[in-house]
Amino acid sequence: MTMRNIETTLRALLRSADRPALESLASQLAPHDWAALLPRLDPAEVELLLQMVPDSALPAVLGALDPGDAAAHLRETAPSAAAGLLAALAPDDAADIIARLPAAEIEPLLVRLDADDAAEIRDLMAFAPDSAGGLMTPAFVAVAPDLRAGQAIAALQRVADEAETVAYVYVLDRDDHLLGVLSLHRLVLTHPDTPVRQLMVTDPVRIRADADQESAARLLNDHGLIALPVVDDENHLLGIITQDDIADVVEAEATEDIERLGGSQPLEMPYLRAGVGRLVRRRVIWLLLLFAAEAYTGTVLRHFEDEITQVVALSFFIPLLIGTGGNVGSQVTTTLVRALAVGEVRPRDVRAVLLKESAVGLALGAIMAVVALGRSQLLNVGIDVGLVIALTILAICVWSAAVAAVLPLALRSLRIDPAIVSAPLITTLVDGTGLVIYFTIAKYLLHL
Repeated sequence: MTMRNIETTLRALLRSADRPALESLASQLAPHDWAALLPRLDPAEVELLLQMVPDSALPAVLGALDPGDAAAHLRETAPSAAAGLLAALAPDDAADIIARLPAAEIEPLLVRLDADDAAEIRDLMAFAPDSAGGLMTPAFVAVAPDLRAGQAIAALQRVADEAETVAYVYVLDRDDHLLGVLSLHRLVLTHPDTPVRQLMVTDPVRIRADADQESAARLLNDHGLIALPVVDDENHLLGIITQDDIADVVEAEATEDIERLGGSQPLEMPYLRAGVGRLVRRRVIWLLLLFAAEAYTGTVLRHFEDEITQVVALSFFIPLLIGTGGNVGSQVTTTLVRALAVGEVRPRDVRAVLLKESAVGLALGAIMAVVALGRSQLLNVGIDVGLVIALTILAICVWSAAVAAVLPLALRSLRIDPAIVSAPLITTLVDGTGLVIYFTIAKYLLHL
């Protein structure tokens, strides 16, 4: 069945409370299926699913839920059952969920877990959720450098079930320092007597545990890795970050950037689960800030009141001019935020970006100026006013492109998320300055 058919069937089973059929469907779904399905359900359907889903599928459902929602469900579950659910989850997923519980409830729950499982979760909770350490899993395969290939394969077979991925085997010394890494493919195809030390890649790609998760995602994707080792300051291997973890990060970061580009704070939860109050709170701050910033547009208009009075036709083109400037800036900002996110552009590239976007703004401005000049003549406002409109369009396009090119890069160099330079913010910045450009050109060309 397609995902749409599965979703339709699941909703029907929830409405009819057909528990046997739901158990049959749940037995056919993998964790990634639940991850795709749950964001499509509304809160009431999720709550009903948690009540009806068989115990065997409940860990997969919890792992696919928003950690906050999963934690809320655990609080309503008997402590012994909650501990069993956590034990069935991957350590990194369990740590994310437990971190959302009230502090007083965390330790009583951890003591019910196996001591090793509880220790792993405590270690993961020591890292910020949006760091590489908070994203990693401690389940990996490691061998000593003095083993032979055959011995390493035998050791791998004993612990493979506990590992998150066995695509790579990590080579550690007695103090757990990362010495190298080798692929399972190479290990299996090598003569059994070959020393592991001769097979491993020394100085492998790695990331510090306190690095940002977005940096980890970029590093893993740039090098085409299946898993990325995470180390501490002394190069001890702490865990690995896998492709499925990175997929979640990329989706979350992309969603956050898109929401910020639209002038809204990130929801940090699926849209359908967000209530009206949460949506209002996430949007109102930006709207109030933009409202206050837009106030200076009125100040500019008042300052040039005499010029508008002398040539009323100038007022006809205000929406066209400031709208064009905002559109140009929004296009540049959207392109650059994406380029920064995937590592195509860095703050040190500011000069090249500024020159390129200024040239693009100049070309676009020239095209728009010709169109604007023709439009002005259709309105019979005179060639002199038409020239003012055309020159203003040209200047505003270049100015808007330059501002939008520099701001995201400047913010990234200050370690501020460049997505905060939203399309509405660029529009607001360009509105007032565009009017100053407009009326200044009009003042000199029309001798006002």
